[in-house]
Amino acid sequence: MIARNPIKQDPAMRNTQDDHSRFLSLVLRHQPETIGLQLDDQGWADIGELLARLAAKGRNLGRKQLEKIVLDNDKQRFAISEDGLRIRANQGHSIKIDLGLAACEPPDRLYHGTASRFLDAILAEGLRPGQRQHVHLSADGQTARKVGARHGKPVVLEIDARAMRQAGLAFYRSDNGVWLIDGVPPVFIRQTEAR
Repeated sequence: MIARNPIKQDPAMRNTQDDHSRFLSLVLRHQPETIGLQLDDQGWADIGELLARLAAKGRNLGRKQLEKIVLDNDKQRFAISEDGLRIRANQGHSIKIDLGLAACEPPDRLYHGTASRFLDAILAEGLRPGQRQHVHLSADGQTARKVGARHGKPVVLEIDARAMRQAGLAFYRSDNGVWLIDGVPPVFIRQTEAR
C-alpha cells in the first residue's frame, strides 16, 4: 500500500519538515507526475526543477531545507548526487527505476517486518514486492519489528539469505542499508522474535 496522498491534507501541516519529507517520498518514489516532474532512468531529479515545481504547487521549500530533510531523515530515504545537482529516493519505488545497484553478498540472516494479518499468506506464497520493485529486508530484527508495527500487530520473519544466495538469488543493498530482493519463496522464511 502506498502512503496517503500528502496533497489532500490540512493546509496548516503542509509546510512542516515531516510533511515535506512525506511529499518528497510520494514524488520521488511513486508519483513524480503529481508536480509534473520527470525522473531519469535511475530515479534522479534535477534539484532546481524539483524546487520550482514544488513552489508552483504551493510548497515553499528552499535548498537548505531540502538538504536538511535529506540529512535528518531517520530512514535515509533520499540521496543527493555527488555534484549536488540531483536528488533521488534510495529505494521503495513503485515506478520502474534502475538504481544501478550491483548484486552483493548478504549476511546469513535477514529480517522482514510485517503485520500479523499478512502472516498466513506470506508463509504460503512467500514475500512479493507488491506495488514496489523489490521486497525490503532489514539486517536486524528490531528494525524489522518497527517496520511491521507501522502496519498493525508486528511479526518478524527471518529470511535464510545464505540459502537463497546459494540457490542463485541475487541481493542488492540500497545506499541507506535496506536489503532488496525480487521476492522470497516461502521455503526460506520462518517466523521469529526480533533480536
